[in-house]
Amino acid sequence: PLLWLRRASRWFATTSSLAASSTGYPSDGWSWFSPSGSWRVIRARAAAVAERVADAGAGDEHARQFHLELRVQALLEDLRHNYRPRSLDWRRSKRTVPPVVFLPRATQDNGGILLINAINNVRSRRSEVDPLLLLASLPASEIMRHTPPLPPERPGPGAPTGSSGARARYERWVDDLSLGQSPVAAATLAWVLLLPLSTEKLTHEHAHAQLVTHRVRRTWAWWVMSRATIAVAVVGSLLGAFLWAGHWRDTYCHGPLTGRNTDAIWQGPDGDRECVGVATAPEVLFADGNDLELNGAGKGITFERIEQAIREENDDIEAGDAYVTVVYAGPLTATGKDREATRKGLEELTGVYLQQRAVNKTVRRSVKLRVLTANGGEDMLRQLTAVRKIIEVARRDPTVVGVVGLGRNTQESEKATKLLREAGLAVVNTTNSSSDLPREYPNYFGLAATDEEQTHALGLVARQIARGLDRPHAIVLSREDRNGDLDRYTAEQRDAGRKMLADAGFEPGKDVTYDLAGGASLNTPLTTICQAERVPDALYFAGRVEDVPTLMRGLSETTGCSDRRMTVFTGDDLTKGTFDDSTSIAANVTLYHSSLAPLDRGKNLGFYGDAYRTLRRLHPEGEVTELVSGRPAYEDDLFASGQTVISYSATAALYDAAARGDKRRSAAETWATLHTVDLNNMPTGTISFSRARSSVSDNVHGLNIVKVVRPGPSAERTLVCGKPAGIAPPLTAKDCKP
Repeated sequence: PLLWLRRASRWFATTSSLAASSTGYPSDGWSWFSPSGSWRVIRARAAAVAERVADAGAGDEHARQFHLELRVQALLEDLRHNYRPRSLDWRRSKRTVPPVVFLPRATQDNGGILLINAINNVRSRRSEVDPLLLLASLPASEIMRHTPPLPPERPGPGAPTGSSGARARYERWVDDLSLGQSPVAAATLAWVLLLPLSTEKLTHEHAHAQLVTHRVRRTWAWWVMSRATIAVAVVGSLLGAFLWAGHWRDTYCHGPLTGRNTDAIWQGPDGDRECVGVATAPEVLFADGNDLELNGAGKGITFERIEQAIREENDDIEAGDAYVTVVYAGPLTATGKDREATRKGLEELTGVYLQQRAVNKTVRRSVKLRVLTANGGEDMLRQLTAVRKIIEVARRDPTVVGVVGLGRNTQESEKATKLLREAGLAVVNTTNSSSDLPREYPNYFGLAATDEEQTHALGLVARQIARGLDRPHAIVLSREDRNGDLDRYTAEQRDAGRKMLADAGFEPGKDVTYDLAGGASLNTPLTTICQAERVPDALYFAGRVEDVPTLMRGLSETTGCSDRRMTVFTGDDLTKGTFDDSTSIAANVTLYHSSLAPLDRGKNLGFYGDAYRTLRRLHPEGEVTELVSGRPAYEDDLFASGQTVISYSATAALYDAAARGDKRRSAAETWATLHTVDLNNMPTGTISFSRARSSVSDNVHGLNIVKVVRPGPSAERTLVCGKPAGIAPPLTAKDCKP
C-alpha cells in the first residue's frame, strides 16, 4: 500500500518525458499525502506505457524507439541516484570512478549505434548530468551521425480528414515532444566524442597486448559508511542510549533519556534509596505516596498534600510578578517503611506553607514567596549533598535568597553552613540548638535556644534539687560518638550537661554511653548505672527524643533504679508525643526537659485559628477535626510539638529580610538585612537577629522548662518556667521552682 512512495514510482509518476507523451495524465496528480491521486497517475501512465510497449513488440519503429529511450532514461536516473553528492551514506565519496559500458563492436544491426543515439538523445533533452561513460568500437563503414530517420506513419484506412486530421497531427506533435524533437538532425552528436584510429595505430607492435586491470581500492568512506559499520553504529548507539538511560535513572530522581533533572539524585543502597537534593522538576516529589497525616486538628491532611499545596502556590505566581525564592531543607524521606520518621519534615514544611499562603493570598504582598523543597535524607544524614544541590540551583536562579531548616545538628552541619556562607546564602535554622554555629558563621541565624541556654535554664532547677540531697551524685548518659548517625548534638549536649551538673552541685560520675545497634541499646548501660556501688540521684540524658521511652522503661525495670527516686534531665525537646506509644510507666522518675517553642508566651494567638482555617481547605473532604475545646488552641496536637510554629517564624524572618520595603532583594542583601529583622507579633514572641544581640549569652531565644511526672501513657506535664523569644528578663531560680 505504500509503493507510491518508492523512488521509482515517484519518478515514473512525475517525469516530464511521460507527461509530454500523454497530456491526459499530468504529473501534478502525484502527492506525498494523496495515495489515491498518486495511484491514479501511476496506473494511467502504466497503461499508456504498456500500450506503447505492445506496439513496439508488433514492430512499430516509433514505439520501439520510445521504449528504448524510456529504459535508457530510467538507467541514467538510477546512476544519478547512486552518485548523489548529498546522501546519508556518502555514496559519492565511495564511488570515485564513473561506471563504464564497453561495446567491442557497435553497429546498426546489433543495436549498439541505437543505444549510443538513445543516450545522446536523452542527455540532450534532460538538464541532469549522469556519470555514465560509454566506450564503443565502430567499424569505419558505419556512419555515426544520428538516429536513422524513422519511417513516416501512414494513415490507415479510417484516418481522419479535415478538422479531425488536424487534431491527429497535433497529437502526433505532442507525442514527438519526447521523441521526434530530439537533436537527431544534427550533423554531429553533442554527447559523442569520435576518435578515428588509422590502420597503422591499430597494428603497431603493442596492438596484441592485453590490458590488465586492477580492482579499484575502496576508500575510507566504504568502511566508515558501509552497511556493517552503520549497523554496528546504530546498535552501539541504541545500546549506549539504553545503558546511559539506565545510568541516569539510577543516578537522578528524574532521569529520562532526554530532559533529565540533575538537582535531585538517588543515594543509599538498593531498597533503602532516598531522593536527595532540590525538587526543581514537577516529577520530583519527595513526599510522593507518603500518607503520614498531621496530628490533632490536622488529621486527614497528608504529607503528600502539603507538598502539593506548595507547588500550587508556586504555580499561582504569574510571569510578571516579583518574587523571592526560599529553599526549605529538612528530613523529607526515610529509608525504611516507618513514615513517622518523616514527621519532623511534615510539620516544618507545614509551617513554611502557612507563611507562603499568608504572604501570597492572605496579605497579598506585592513581592510573592516561592518555595523550593530540599531533602537532606532521614535524620538529615545527607545534608551536605542537599546543600551542594541548593548552591547549584542558587547559581542558576538569582531569586533564591536563603535557606530555612537544616534543623538537626550533625557532623556535617558545620561544613554545610560553611558552604552556604561561601555561596553567599544565609540560613535561618529551625531546631538546631548548636552553640558553636552562631559563633563561627555569620550567615547562621538560629531560632532555637542553644545548648548553653537550655542547660542554663535546667541548671536553675538542678541546683535547687541538689540542695535537698545529701552528697548529690549524677551521671551523664549519651550516645556513642561513632555509631553511624553522624550525630554532633550528642557530644555538645554531653559537654553542656556535664558542666551544668557540676555547677549545680552534683558530683559527676564517669560518663556512660550506649550504641544504636538496631535501636537504642540501653540494657547494658543501665545495668552498669543501676548496679554500681553508688547509684546516681540524677541523670543527664544526652540522647535523642526517640530513645527516651526506652530509657524510661529501663529505669522502671532495672534492679537498683526501679525502687529509687531519680531525676532525669534532657536537653532534647520532648513535646513531640514522646510517650504516646509507651507501654510502661516510670513511676519513680521525674523528667525535666526543655521546649524550644514557648507557645504560651507569644503575642499572636490569632495565628492558630488562621492556620487551622488555611489547612482546612487542604483536607480531601473539606472538613477537618475541630481544634481542641476548653483549652488554648496551641495545645492542640496540630501545634503542640512547636515545629510548625518555629518553621513558620523562620520563613517569616527570611521573607521579611528578602522583601523589606516591598522590594525584591538579592541573597547578599537578604543576608545583610537579616541582622535588622525585628518581628514582634510572632507566635513565640519577638524574632530578632540584631547585631547587638547576636551572642548566645544574651539569652534572646524563647524556651520553656517542662516537668514530666510518671513518664508513660498517663504522663503528667507541668510548665516549670520559661521566657518568650526576644529581649526579656533572664530566668532566675525563683522563676524555676522544681
